[in-house]
Amino acid sequence: MIPGVILGISILMFSTTLGNTFEDAWQWDIALFRPGFWLVVLGQFSFIATLVTLVVSARLKKFDRTLEEAALNLGANRFEVIWFITLRFLRPAVIGAGAVAFLMSFENFNTILFLVGSETTLPINLYLQVRDGSTPVINAISFLLIVGTSLLAMVNLYLGKKET
Repeated sequence: MIPGVILGISILMFSTTLGNTFEDAWQWDIALFRPGFWLVVLGQFSFIATLVTLVVSARLKKFDRTLEEAALNLGANRFEVIWFITLRFLRPAVIGAGAVAFLMSFENFNTILFLVGSETTLPINLYLQVRDGSTPVINAISFLLIVGTSLLAMVNLYLGKKET
């Protein structure tokens, strides 16, 4: 895992170099290479994809491949096997990975700060407001985040117990 500051700086330098190359060579101004929304998405994806992969692959190691073979032998096509067998088995891991990704996107403040440009995201806006002093808006957002993540955790726990 690469620290967020190093990841943010390296993605910014890479995208700036690539954007300048495209602009100098072909006079193409590609918005993906400028600081903003798409660069934040790329930075978040590069940081969070590893964690989501770890959560889902841990669940996949417990998967019995003979279930897929049995479904194929009973006449199911490949899409039905993936939809009804594999994805149903992976549902708790996908929900858990989604919750982890959501929480880690708030924790990944350092990377976002380098890649966002002039726009502000929710974590940056919260940071700027906390720096000036706590307001009722920050308290309300914090409460909603705590309640939302707690509900997601309980749903994941319930679905995990239901399937075992």
